[in-house]
Amino acid sequence: MPKTTPTVPIATARRLLLGAQGLLDDPRRKATPDALYGLIERMGFVQIDSINVVERAHHLILAARMQGYQPRLLERLLERQRRLFEHWTHDASAIPTPWYPYWKIRFERYRRRVLAHPWWRERVGPDPERVVDHVRERIAREGPLMTRDFEDERPAGTDKAWWGWKPEKAALEYLWRTGELAIAGRSSFHKVYDLAERILPAGHAAPRPSDAEHLDWACRTALERLGIASPNEIAGFWAAVSLEEARSWCAEAAARGEIVPVQVETADGSKTYASYAVPDWEARAAALPPAPPRIRLLAPFDPILRDRKRTLRLFNFDYRFEAFVPGQHRKHGYYVLPILEAERLIGRLDPKLHREKGLLEVKGLWWEPKVKETKGRRAALEAALDRLAKQTGAERWAISPPSPTPAA
Repeated sequence: MPKTTPTVPIATARRLLLGAQGLLDDPRRKATPDALYGLIERMGFVQIDSINVVERAHHLILAARMQGYQPRLLERLLERQRRLFEHWTHDASAIPTPWYPYWKIRFERYRRRVLAHPWWRERVGPDPERVVDHVRERIAREGPLMTRDFEDERPAGTDKAWWGWKPEKAALEYLWRTGELAIAGRSSFHKVYDLAERILPAGHAAPRPSDAEHLDWACRTALERLGIASPNEIAGFWAAVSLEEARSWCAEAAARGEIVPVQVETADGSKTYASYAVPDWEARAAALPPAPPRIRLLAPFDPILRDRKRTLRLFNFDYRFEAFVPGQHRKHGYYVLPILEAERLIGRLDPKLHREKGLLEVKGLWWEPKVKETKGRRAALEAALDRLAKQTGAERWAISPPSPTPAA
């Protein structure tokens, strides 16, 4: 008799993701380098982003999970202890250093693709080998350097805006993405580059994993950090393997009994969808602690928001990051923070930090349908804004007049 595929209740699927991503832990626990490293290892990575309209995303992500978090703790792990390194997953991220050898497969892919890419060749110029050799030689001889340490010899009138890189910047990024350089630190958020063998000597010297080892690591660690996931979600977690590879891994791992196929309920009550789960998903869910009884404000790049379709399925919360949407077409705002209450996403707000005034302004506040602003909920939101103001150095916060409900 064929086995019946178990159905995972939506509350269980949601709790497994929240638990795996550190959002069910007590945020009041002591913030130490060891505790922060353990949190990031459990999450898998933390995305690093430059937008600073309120606070940079990596700091918001970590502070939502650890109330006593300070940016210096992340800096210590990255720049002094080297327990984290900076490279790409789906985007720039801080990643536990023990996994550095798995990035050697990614380095090879970048090496094959970047050199032939028209966008890169346009920026590095007509003699890429000369530019790359010059940048490599200077760093080997002089030590850590930044883009500004290289003269920009391009003629007047050249586009030097955000992506208008000078050739040496393109060469630095190429050498970093292909593993010859590593990020030694940041100065005013600008990268400082040095030889990987000097920054991460053990990882640099470690042997390259086989393709099979890399595939197994990428899929297994992704599922551990999602609890339940489709092959597409597994492939997208690290952005390290293809969908076809993830599908093959899932089929083979399921045949060995290492993972189990499941059907997952959806938050809106629509049709269940096929996924895979860790074998002990029921026991893991039962062992998870209750969610902290508070409201938390999540960064736009928080791990539970990054996959918009998954967020909609699990939370019935449709979130779109609108910073790159023209202002007149935005539904909510430039850098909107979703509001997490226990295990539910119940609203969103549009903040702006006026540093010169010491003011954290909430330009818009929207509750989800059927969510009422009770006295208790308002008090919890104000406590969350108090924490955000303290985190960003604001002396006070203020909510602008109520925002109209956007059209459906």
